[in-house]
Amino acid sequence: MIRQVAGLALLSAAIVGAGLGISRGLRAAMDAMAATDQGEVPSTVVRRGDVSVTVVAKGELQGGGAAPIVVPRGGAAELPITFLRDTGELVQEGDVVVEFDTSGQDYNLVEAEADLEEARQALLESEAKARVALEEARLAVTTAEADLKVAEIDQLENEFLGAIQQRQNQISLERARNRHEQAVQALAHREATFEAAADSQKAAVREAMAKAETARKTMADLTLRAPATGYVELAPNTAGLTVIFTGMQLPTFQLGDAARPGVTVAVIPDMSRWEVSTQIPETERTFLEVNQRATVSPKAMPGREFGGHISLLGGSSGSAWNRTFNCRIALDEVDDDLRPGMTVDVEIDVESLEDVLWVPSQAVFEREGRWFVYEQTSEGYLTHEVSLVRRTESQAVITGIEEGATIALAEPGQPAQTSGSDGPLGALPQ
Repeated sequence: MIRQVAGLALLSAAIVGAGLGISRGLRAAMDAMAATDQGEVPSTVVRRGDVSVTVVAKGELQGGGAAPIVVPRGGAAELPITFLRDTGELVQEGDVVVEFDTSGQDYNLVEAEADLEEARQALLESEAKARVALEEARLAVTTAEADLKVAEIDQLENEFLGAIQQRQNQISLERARNRHEQAVQALAHREATFEAAADSQKAAVREAMAKAETARKTMADLTLRAPATGYVELAPNTAGLTVIFTGMQLPTFQLGDAARPGVTVAVIPDMSRWEVSTQIPETERTFLEVNQRATVSPKAMPGREFGGHISLLGGSSGSAWNRTFNCRIALDEVDDDLRPGMTVDVEIDVESLEDVLWVPSQAVFEREGRWFVYEQTSEGYLTHEVSLVRRTESQAVITGIEEGATIALAEPGQPAQTSGSDGPLGALPQ
């Protein structure tokens, strides 16, 4: 029995000793890990030198002054597309870009031309009647002149005739004169009104001609041509979309779609004037102004750079936590290899600061409106408040710290506790 008790006591002592060894081993491992984490914090030093402040963004290459291809007023609520160029297709000035269905205007043109022909026939008939009436009036004057001469000759015989016969000749002469005067007046009236006799028919012809010309022009307008040489860029088709949200991929117009008058179907950018459209964070707006120099590097043309300048600073948009504004960069040079839609890197030169203290941008932290860095001291990394002068994507210009000071590039982790009861190992024996 005593042996059993002694054996149990020895076993208990061994278990306790093993537990103490494991506890001390685990604690030593944790301390080593904490020391390793503290020592492996990436760091850098505060440097002094010249800093070029730039704003970097990505953008899309576009032709400047794009000419829109707009759906004409075709006398219909919607016009089906029967021919359409593809996006990126090169067209020359005057080439057909879009054609719309002309079946409705075909009927209008045929009807207008039929009305025009009918009006022309009516005009010819009216002019012919007026000419016949004029000739009849001229003939009446000639006949009246002849009758008047005969009556005047008859008067020469009056001295040889009796009183009754003289009176009859006198009456005949007066009648001939009256008929002659009436015929002359009728002829003058016909001549004066000859041109105006067919005015109403001429007006009808002009109206029919206007309708036919309108129908022809409307049909011609249903064929849209390129106003200049360039690459076709089809516009989004929002017909039938009741909800449009930011980032939504809108479909472009396709062959067979119906387009409403006044809607832009495509644009032809001016290849002689290139520009870049880019979205820049709202926080960078205070650094930018129109005409600042910029460098544009197309992704598809490695090693190539094109100079440019800011041509437009647009309004801000986006969510409250991601506000951006549109910035347009006009290129100062062109190249035949440039294409619309190319992705480009944009670097805008803001200013150059001379003989300043700077650190990598990620080494500066902000909390409750205060800027600080983690400076390395004999006690480890401690926060050191600084003043931020300028900050770009890669560099931050600061004051309030000594040149050459070592600072952390990332927020140092908290070291593990070596005493106390915090954490899951705090209850283990020391």
